[in-house]
Amino acid sequence: MKLPVRIALSILCAAMVLAAPFVISSPAILEDALWEIQDELDSMDSGMLSLLLPSARAEAVEEESPYALPVDTSAGMKPNPDLFTADGYEDASIRVQMETREEDGVVWRIAWVEVASPTQLRTAYAGKTIKKDTTGLVTVMAKQHNAVVAINGDNYTNEKAKHSFVYRMGEMRQSKLNKQKDILIIDENGDFHTFIKSAGADTFEKDTGLKIVNAFMFGPALVKEGEVLKTDKDYNFNPNGREPRCAIGQLDSLSYVMVIADGRGNSGSEGATHQELAEFMASLGCREAYNLDGGNSAIMVYNNEIYNYKARERDVADMIYFATAVPAEEWEK
Repeated sequence: MKLPVRIALSILCAAMVLAAPFVISSPAILEDALWEIQDELDSMDSGMLSLLLPSARAEAVEEESPYALPVDTSAGMKPNPDLFTADGYEDASIRVQMETREEDGVVWRIAWVEVASPTQLRTAYAGKTIKKDTTGLVTVMAKQHNAVVAINGDNYTNEKAKHSFVYRMGEMRQSKLNKQKDILIIDENGDFHTFIKSAGADTFEKDTGLKIVNAFMFGPALVKEGEVLKTDKDYNFNPNGREPRCAIGQLDSLSYVMVIADGRGNSGSEGATHQELAEFMASLGCREAYNLDGGNSAIMVYNNEIYNYKARERDVADMIYFATAVPAEEWEK
């Protein structure tokens, strides 16, 4: 059908739709007429049709969070010191609750965190660039990057092994799989994805269309899709021994928990095995959870102070932290 005829017919069809109830007495005739009109309209170019008939559906507009931070190694916004309490910190972009529990001989240090933007879940390393192999104290890194709360990372930013899979703040450090290691990927939405023995991690972006912001390969994975994993008795770093442990988990969208199991100190805590840590993370409601560097590296820093018991802080390569996204000028008056 020629375009001028189609346009004329479309206008006529629209007029018929409006006039039909007044000129057609039989509902059956009206229904047949409407079906014929619909068939013709369906065959038309959608762009032309949109010019002739009004749309009843508004286009969805995706609004960017007003609290988004840049996805890079820059620091978060400076937190308001007046908002820190012994139990937590809260402003318009972040809510942190600190808790200590003692269960079955283990002292657990817990940070519950909710953020407005996935960009507030950040990583930092001791060196000025990811390419520089440097270690430092988490307390120093936390202060430099304006962390509200922080824990140590997995130390693989300094790993020289040929097979490692490490991303930090959108930058790839290494992308070769180590089939002895579980991998945690954090995507652009702040969601966690665990990969057992690394299977599937290297095709994540292709498979999902999502960008990798951070990826860790210390492990093991503790909770996957809400299910407690049975940890491998041969996984590295004394999996069945009671040691200081460090873990991070996702509870829900933009809702997380960071955990330290105390050990080797006068808090009286015995430390935890990998399996005990997995069960504890699941009990907190984690849908995904992952073990990070433990032992003497296990540290949590809140308001620039060590929150868990430590006799002496140890140099590490990197940290995971949460930052406020409220600009300081909003409260510095």
